[in-house]
Amino acid sequence: MVEEINEEKLFQTLFLHLVYSFQNLAVMQLGKIVNPTTNKVEKDLVQAKNTIDILRMLREKTKGNLSKEESDLIEQVIYTLQLNYADEVEKESKENKESKESESTDEKQNS
Repeated sequence: MVEEINEEKLFQTLFLHLVYSFQNLAVMQLGKIVNPTTNKVEKDLVQAKNTIDILRMLREKTKGNLSKEESDLIEQVIYTLQLNYADEVEKESKENKESKESESTDEKQNS
């Protein structure tokens, strides 16, 4: 016998799947996991920020309509992604600074 799933349970499952899909996309854009299409780690912080912003928008647009489980999940996902995003921005900034300092040192030595 096939068990019928009610619409509310179906929508909850689909919502959780949607949030997890955006989470995985953002993690990939942050360069934390391999892109399954290219089999390479690819970092795109602009796209990662856009994906995080989509999740933030989804949270705001669904406020008051989510179960505790759904609300807790989206809050945790956004929080974790924002921390990882800030970490990656800081790393990139530090790498750019070190690169510029290295170029400056090379130019002084070549003069």
